[in-house]
Amino acid sequence: MKYSGIGGQAVIEGIMMRNGDRYSTAVRKPDKTIAVMEDKYESLAAKIPLFRLPFLRGIFAFVDSLVLGMKTLAYSASFFEDDEDVKPSKFEEKLIAIFGDKLDKVVMGITIFISILASVAIFMVLPMLLSNIIKARIDNYYVIAIFEGIIRIAIFIFYIKMISRMEDIKRTFMYHGAEHKCINCIEHGLDLNVENVMKSSKEHKRCGTSFIIIVMMISILFFMVIRVDSLWLRAVSRVVLVPAIAGVSYEFLRIAGKSDFWLVNLLSKPGLWMQGLTTKEPTPDMVEVAIVAVEKVFDWRKYLKENF
Repeated sequence: MKYSGIGGQAVIEGIMMRNGDRYSTAVRKPDKTIAVMEDKYESLAAKIPLFRLPFLRGIFAFVDSLVLGMKTLAYSASFFEDDEDVKPSKFEEKLIAIFGDKLDKVVMGITIFISILASVAIFMVLPMLLSNIIKARIDNYYVIAIFEGIIRIAIFIFYIKMISRMEDIKRTFMYHGAEHKCINCIEHGLDLNVENVMKSSKEHKRCGTSFIIIVMMISILFFMVIRVDSLWLRAVSRVVLVPAIAGVSYEFLRIAGKSDFWLVNLLSKPGLWMQGLTTKEPTPDMVEVAIVAVEKVFDWRKYLKENF
């Protein structure tokens, strides 16, 4: 495996692929044609050199992925919106009057803020509160911290299982598989075509699912070492330490994406196993969409010539 540097995400009926500051989003429209949007995204690290430092860069890379993810999701959703002729409500008209052309950015910012807040509450604070169930019987801080971590992972698995029942999410997971297969195809020295992509693996070590699982595993270590007895201080610590945990997790993910060392591969296994829930085998027409997205931002022929 040779590191390519490209990554992406699944969107509604399509794929976003990113290479450096360039990204493209390919979407299979209702009429079965493929629409493609290309653009550049200036990351926070590109604007502020301090954000490129190890352990800090992971925090801001996560923010960048949320912002770009929301933007490309909105683009893909635009092809499937109904009732375009419906007039905006009075509340929407007031928002348009206040924010004008900046309304979309304001809504996106609020959405991202609420999403982060909800994620921290559900996956960090809630497991901590539920872990107190065993405190009356087992007064061992380390055991409680491990139990909290198990609850956190269980909530995540339950969440994925529930949303995967939705047909749209199932298809998104299939596109997620197509994204991984394209990257694996290239990084293993194969020509980027439907046949080679279809036989490539749908699991990849640099996946966002792996990042989440790494965060949850590293959080167990953090909360075992940083001991806080007061309940409200424990809740605060779960929030305050999120950036530090994300920073450490990102550094491991960077190493994992570039290394085939046996220990790194072993530690990457939980994330790869969890991808069994968030990636599904795509259809050939989904792979076609993924290939279009890749070729808009990445010269895979040059890459193969230089590396294989």
